[in-house]
Amino acid sequence: MIRYKKRSTEAELMDDLHLNRDQIKAILEDINTANNMLGGNRITLKALKRLMDKDPLKEYEILDVGCGDGSLLREVALFCNKAGVKANLKGIDLNGESIALARKKNADLKNTTFVQEDVFNLSPEKDGCDFLLCTLTLHHFREEEITQLIRKFSVLARTGAVINDLDRNRIAHVLFRMFSYVFMRTDIARQDGLTSIKKGFTKKELLALSRDLPGMTHHIQWRWAFRYEWCFSHINPPLL
Repeated sequence: MIRYKKRSTEAELMDDLHLNRDQIKAILEDINTANNMLGGNRITLKALKRLMDKDPLKEYEILDVGCGDGSLLREVALFCNKAGVKANLKGIDLNGESIALARKKNADLKNTTFVQEDVFNLSPEKDGCDFLLCTLTLHHFREEEITQLIRKFSVLARTGAVINDLDRNRIAHVLFRMFSYVFMRTDIARQDGLTSIKKGFTKKELLALSRDLPGMTHHIQWRWAFRYEWCFSHINPPLL
């Protein structure tokens, strides 16, 4: 019987850095299918736009942590181009095959770079940004790492961050099982999707995490389909 009171510690198969490029590509295509059909990236884009409207700048630096094949940053780039917003975009991922796919897929984009890097090795001096994005990445980390991670986010992001991750509950698990059977092609994506839900969060857990960042304003909102949008921004932004 699957229990949802606590986050699962089960590892996701796609986190195996020994998977080859074709395997990673197929898995990420399945994830993109789910995001496109269920509106996952739209949650992040709308939240980013609200933060931009609140703190308008002449030019933005945006960092996407756990960028995969760069699909989200591509949508951010298209949004910025359409809105006439100047932005420099950077995506990081620990998986070198994902970064290679991102560079190839988004070679036509200007002011967009993709780097293989461990987020814990980033520094505000070299990697600081105005806005930090983290979509379907937080749940990949162990419980003891997450507090350290969001503190890192608060140091890297001069203005604010958008975290978009999964709501852990039984209904989401059942519905995703049906969705993945019809719309996903890879067994790894199907299995990892179910594991991801078990590694997701409750609102109570996210609120508890937010208390580790007292110098921030926080907005945590449930979104369809079974996502939590967590935006936080500095009460007193650091001096540049």
